[in-house]
Amino acid sequence: MSVDPAKIKPSGLAWRLVRDGLLNEQQAAAAYEEATKRRLPFVTHIVDQKLLDSRAIAVAASHEFGVPLLDLTAIEASEMPVNLVDERLIRKHHALPLFRRGNRLFLAVSDPTNDQALEEIRFNTGLTTDAVLVEEDKLKAAIDKAIEAQDTTMSEFMDADLEKLEIASDDEEDKGEDNDANIDDAPIVRYVNKILVDAISMGASDIHFEPYEKYFRVRFRQDGMLQEVASPPLNLANRLVSRLKVMSRMNIAERRVPQDGRIKLKLSRSRDIDFRVNTLPTLYGEKVVLRILDSSSAKVGIDALGFEPEQRETFLKAIQKPYGMILVTGPTGSGKTVSLYTALNILNKTEVNISTAEDPVEIQVPGINQVNVNPKSGLTFASALRAFLRQDPDIVMVGEIRDLETAEIAVKAAQTGHLVLSTLHTNDAPQTLVRLANMGVAPFNIASSVHLIMAQRLARRLCLHCRQPHELPPEVLQAEGFSEAEVAEGFTVYRPVGCERCNKGYKGRVGIFQVMPITEEITRIILEGGNSMQIAAQAQREGVADLRLSGLRKVKNGLTSLEELNRVTKE
Repeated sequence: MSVDPAKIKPSGLAWRLVRDGLLNEQQAAAAYEEATKRRLPFVTHIVDQKLLDSRAIAVAASHEFGVPLLDLTAIEASEMPVNLVDERLIRKHHALPLFRRGNRLFLAVSDPTNDQALEEIRFNTGLTTDAVLVEEDKLKAAIDKAIEAQDTTMSEFMDADLEKLEIASDDEEDKGEDNDANIDDAPIVRYVNKILVDAISMGASDIHFEPYEKYFRVRFRQDGMLQEVASPPLNLANRLVSRLKVMSRMNIAERRVPQDGRIKLKLSRSRDIDFRVNTLPTLYGEKVVLRILDSSSAKVGIDALGFEPEQRETFLKAIQKPYGMILVTGPTGSGKTVSLYTALNILNKTEVNISTAEDPVEIQVPGINQVNVNPKSGLTFASALRAFLRQDPDIVMVGEIRDLETAEIAVKAAQTGHLVLSTLHTNDAPQTLVRLANMGVAPFNIASSVHLIMAQRLARRLCLHCRQPHELPPEVLQAEGFSEAEVAEGFTVYRPVGCERCNKGYKGRVGIFQVMPITEEITRIILEGGNSMQIAAQAQREGVADLRLSGLRKVKNGLTSLEELNRVTKE
């Protein structure tokens, strides 16, 4: 295969290696092209392929760009401020935080021309970034070692250590009395801490402690599905619940009404996890549910959400508008919060004022003014939104539009030069417009303020290690929604199997989206008082994929199974 040497970046490291005679032009061009295809840094690729050794590359880069060469083995991994930068970015760009001096963050890189790494990490951390040149093989080893040193693994928590896990509450004062010997029994403390640590280790999103007449069970929600993980003795139920209430600063004497609390579990010096806790009096005792709040989920990046290319482009175009309303809809647990915070992270810049009102704030993000609504004290979504508009906002996010008052204020904000993001509980995008009208919002106001509606679901992602082809007759595929042309062309449908690396054939989840921009024709239907079926038909004519069609594409691409798609989209 002939490779054009002109594909080498003239000012890049590849060009220097050619000039130094370390690579010829064909080798450098082919390596550069292959690294781009594999989405790997150029240096990483040529070291992986053993085209050159790390030392030779580092010396050449140091001479070419005047960047000092540092021996990474002289720096202790545990002292590096790895927690300042998301692990995904460290691995993506092969850039390791070495140390911080005031507002400057020094990053170890093997290619000093990797400006994208410096810029993205600068944007993510808000710190000025400077490159320090190191050898590629030492950098690779140091990244693994530093992340391992900073991010304590769950397997390190032995029974004795579980008692020592540090618990801190975000609440301003204790509402419970921590004076019951039963609550602080070492076995109870260890057991509860182990349940929490196991849930984090298994990637659970929720923990359910459930009392019944003759037994007590603990369930984790993994990838959207609940499964039983423990069944402690029934006589321990009250002590376990009391321990959880103490940890979350609730009133342990009050068992007749629901209570809300929060737990911060400190796993290591650099890692802590928040839990949102709710109790509910049931027939046989209090049920306690803990929602695990993972701040890293807000930084997954738009590419990880699961958009189709045209959906991604439409979404990005909408959030870059200076005003208007963007609505995300779907049931509880469908990933609406992560989608909204992905947008806010893209928009979160020094020159922009962003305020959010949520019930409660689940993901804390530096640079965004976040407010917990509290209806009991009069701080509702509507009152918070009114206050935001007096504080010179550019972007406003309202956790949910639940009533006409909130809807009207949000519409007014969208019409007066603010970008408003919010959620509604409807089944799909067309129904959202009708829901606003049923709330009492005038059709003209809906048409002039709403720019985009996005409906979404989360489907479990097939495990790539154990999925197997699933042979289905053409008529079955067509009945599921695939077109005759798609079936004739041929593609592979996969089914879950299950292995030691996954959960019953699935690992992780992927988003299924319906991204519907409000076009002139849809605006006309709204103004004429049209129903959701008319809006849906028009959106289909304009090429908007509904949730089912979007899900079928995921099946066709081998990301999920037909069985899972039917679970989340079948009506």
